[in-house]
Amino acid sequence: MTPPSSRPREARLFRNNRSQAVRIPVEFELPGDRVLIRREGEKLIIEPFAKPATLVELLAAWQRQPPLGPKDQFPEIEDSPATPETIF
Repeated sequence: MTPPSSRPREARLFRNNRSQAVRIPVEFELPGDRVLIRREGEKLIIEPFAKPATLVELLAAWQRQPPLGPKDQFPEIEDSPATPETIF
């Protein structure tokens, strides 16, 4: 469940050795001690780090997914026969 949107708040930037850091206000606090960060244009997106699922957990999650509907299927593609090519 996504929390409701909130108004932007100003946050302080500071240096920690050779890295830049940001003090995150308490209402934006993230769980855990690691995050994922990426750039989208001029924005930095910070997300909670989620431990990768084990293969068993991943397969169990896939098994619970509803089957694909007709519009989710791949279109039929005419398969042309292979032709020999000369390689130099």
